[in-house]
Amino acid sequence: MIHFDDQMPLRNGKMGHGVLRFTTNPVAACIDQHRQGENSYDVLGFGPSCPVVGTVEQALQYGGEVLVLGMAPSGGRLPKRMFDEVDYAVESGLSVANGLHQPLADRYPKLKPDQWIWDIRAEPDGLGIASAKAASLPNRRLLMLGTDMAIGKMTAGIEIWKEAKRRAVKAEFLATGQIGIFVSGRGIALDAIRVDYACGAVEQMVLGAADADLQVIEGQGSILHPGSTSTLPLLRGSCPTHLVLCHRLGSNRLEDHDVLIPPLLDLARLYEDIAYACGAFDRPKTTGVALNTSGVDQETAEEAIQELEAQLGLPVVDPLRFGTERLVDLLLSC
Repeated sequence: MIHFDDQMPLRNGKMGHGVLRFTTNPVAACIDQHRQGENSYDVLGFGPSCPVVGTVEQALQYGGEVLVLGMAPSGGRLPKRMFDEVDYAVESGLSVANGLHQPLADRYPKLKPDQWIWDIRAEPDGLGIASAKAASLPNRRLLMLGTDMAIGKMTAGIEIWKEAKRRAVKAEFLATGQIGIFVSGRGIALDAIRVDYACGAVEQMVLGAADADLQVIEGQGSILHPGSTSTLPLLRGSCPTHLVLCHRLGSNRLEDHDVLIPPLLDLARLYEDIAYACGAFDRPKTTGVALNTSGVDQETAEEAIQELEAQLGLPVVDPLRFGTERLVDLLLSC
């Protein structure tokens, strides 16, 4: 079961959205105090159709073994009103998947056999300083980058990975955030890692999947965002060979800040320039643009994609609406 608190249709419900869209496990119910009585597909327009109830107690009638905290509130802390809900879940024998910055395992030291608390945002053991070892790998390393937060970098990356797997390419999706880790079962929570070890954590993850012919590395944040520190460790730790720029159709400023988004081709070149560092490292190639067109109808989306392609001279796709075949074609031909 997935608990959204009251964030189910909102941007801060993205943890639950990702689980509903990509998990291979059945979802017994969703919990949202404002949308109870509806079903999840009618509220969101994707994923399975699950009953939406108002509390954990009500959700238990539909079964389920794990409570997933599906909200991502600002600051990553559990709202005070939610502690009673999590306490009830644990007392009822449910395990808890927690993607927030606030750890919960210490709150529940005595659990039943086979019951667990998974604090996903935890720093891995054995980290060190990066040394650009990833640059020596012979494989393709595709890094997903973006114009803003929460615009579909993970979604686009997973769809590219799935398409590569469909073609029998030996591919790995390397998650760097709580949703990707929960869905794929592996990765690092980059925003939980001390800054001195962030590049090293990315490098360690990439080297650990060195046998993959294609690595799709989940992006975080944006070089444009005044609160984001993720871009440099991702670039340095992975030493990418290819980039995909992710953008939301119609956005010309950041969602939460009055910061102008520059022309996409200029931003793509900036990302390449940072990775290249005046010749200190190899220059990655921008393969294309993943465009989030969820706010418009399909005809408008198709027109926007054609117009943007003409401007950029790069393939542009909406991974969910039209698939990622064209991006994967170019990626594998490079």
